[in-house]
Amino acid sequence: MNLYLRYFDKEALVHNVDEAIEFLCGIPEIGMNAEMEADIRDYAASEIFYPKRYKVRPRVYFIIIKTTADTMLDFKQKKAIHPVINSAPDRRDSVSSVVARLPEQRPGWYEGILDFKRVVTIPATGKHEYRDTHFEVCCKANSGQDCYNRIVEHLRGRVDSRSQFPSARGKNFQFRYLGMWK
Repeated sequence: MNLYLRYFDKEALVHNVDEAIEFLCGIPEIGMNAEMEADIRDYAASEIFYPKRYKVRPRVYFIIIKTTADTMLDFKQKKAIHPVINSAPDRRDSVSSVVARLPEQRPGWYEGILDFKRVVTIPATGKHEYRDTHFEVCCKANSGQDCYNRIVEHLRGRVDSRSQFPSARGKNFQFRYLGMWK
């Protein structure tokens, strides 16, 4: 695995971590230290393929990208795309299947779980702040979307109107069909 490094107009494609450290030590503004070197070594050894950026000073960063490209030209032309990890497409498929099941009409009991930002008053100061709140309920509904709508409608009457509710299609809402009502 090779590493692409860029700091403004200075860039390099190196073949190991030692070359990357050497390149970064050649840029005095970066201020390479033992902690940063250890973090770069950990990043290079990990299975993470996301680019990593390091703060040099406020709003100034350098970036490191893992790549299988052997030359700078290959990297620039995106000829060396890293292999796709099997778990990512499976997770994306499961999320899309949940979104597809959301409007599916299936009357019965649903378990709904909603994580939202609730506005609460701090008694000591009288000011307000957002707090992450976890809410679980079993309710009668006709679909996953109906379950979400019933939860939000119930909460809107009981929490501050400035509270923020996530989308039904997001990761902060989950539902499970429990069975037909009697």
